[in-house]
Amino acid sequence: MLPLSVLQKAAGEITSFGGAGQSVMEISHRGGDFKPIIEGAESLLRELLNIPPNYHVLFLQGGGMTQFAAVPVNIAGVEAAKEKRNCTYIDTGVWAAKAASEAGKYVNVKIPASSKDKNYTCIPDAPAPSADDAYYYICLNNTIVGTKWHKLPETGSVPLVTDASSCILSEPLDVTRFGLIFAGAQKNLGPAGCTIVIVRDDIAHNAPSWTPAMLNYDIHIKEKSLFNTPPCWCIYIIGLVLQWIKETGGLAAMQKHNSEKAALLYDCLDNSKLFKSPVEKSSRSLMNVPFVFNIEDAEKKALLEKRFLHEAALAGMVNLAGHRLVGGLRASIYNAMPVEGVRALISFINQFEKSA
Repeated sequence: MLPLSVLQKAAGEITSFGGAGQSVMEISHRGGDFKPIIEGAESLLRELLNIPPNYHVLFLQGGGMTQFAAVPVNIAGVEAAKEKRNCTYIDTGVWAAKAASEAGKYVNVKIPASSKDKNYTCIPDAPAPSADDAYYYICLNNTIVGTKWHKLPETGSVPLVTDASSCILSEPLDVTRFGLIFAGAQKNLGPAGCTIVIVRDDIAHNAPSWTPAMLNYDIHIKEKSLFNTPPCWCIYIIGLVLQWIKETGGLAAMQKHNSEKAALLYDCLDNSKLFKSPVEKSSRSLMNVPFVFNIEDAEKKALLEKRFLHEAALAGMVNLAGHRLVGGLRASIYNAMPVEGVRALISFINQFEKSA
């Protein structure tokens, strides 16, 4: 969900941006009209996240899944194909597992902790990295199962790497705790098509010579994210969203806003007899709230889910189906979702329970 004010501003400028007589989708990324767009977006992101000067900010393409390969290649890639460095991955769900699988093509992946045996309903205890680890990888917020790292693992001198796609800018984040953060735009930042990478300088220039150019951070840093034609429209929308966050009160205000929404919804589920949250309270996400019917009969549960989604859609509430891999129901309450939207869902849940 994008802020209404952002959509309205973009709509007003869609045929002519800043008096240029062209849409952002038409202007040249090499021209003077686009430079303030990308530079402004980076400046706002640095301000909101308090990103230190020894970190680079990149606006790339390929989604988070491209970073599953780019991260090991850039941080731990070696010139000799038969040599592989060790890296630690903590398995907290589908996206962490996919990242580990992809990384295994380039590094020796170790998975010392996993919550798979608990259906990924919690964040496992994370052991310290080995001294020879090139990096330590976590998925900060797990959209499918609705879990989040509320306490970061201690990794010492080993760079901590995270996929923050679904929780970036939802609350304050200490960038200095990480060697690298990447995030797809399509949750809290803007439309799909752009992936932001925030990478510390000491690990940003180590890609081996065989690295494909489009995966090489060093090239993108030197070209200021303009090595190839960037997703101009997406970067423009990201800039508007960042401005909206700043005007709303910054990340402290976002945290308060998101915590209120999540608390209301979890309280509703915890006090329901028909629904329940499958996630352990200490690991619950502020962004993604899966919930299921608290009944054993699989056939009856399937019929109720179908009815719930149908009636919710009639009431104006959509995208409440759980991920296809786990089923059930799920409410994603990203930054732009107002409290009123969550209250409407709670009202619907209560009404449905009475009529079920």
